[in-house]
Amino acid sequence: MAGLYFDILETVENPEAIYEGKTGELLAVKELENGKYIVVVYRELSSEDGFIITAFLTRRKRQLERRRKIWP
Repeated sequence: MAGLYFDILETVENPEAIYEGKTGELLAVKELENGKYIVVVYRELSSEDGFIITAFLTRRKRQLERRRKIWP
């Protein structure tokens, strides 16, 4: 994931969708390639502060869509 540093930041700044996590975290999702998504798990402390917990690649977007969608 170190090679995807800028993709991770871009996903948090401009996600295609944001889903609610189980314990207050947020999941930002963006498609990198056809059918391949990057998911960034992060937590916001305030409107200007937060931190990234982890990020991973997946092709299983349907499992993410089971969660409560926060944005858009």
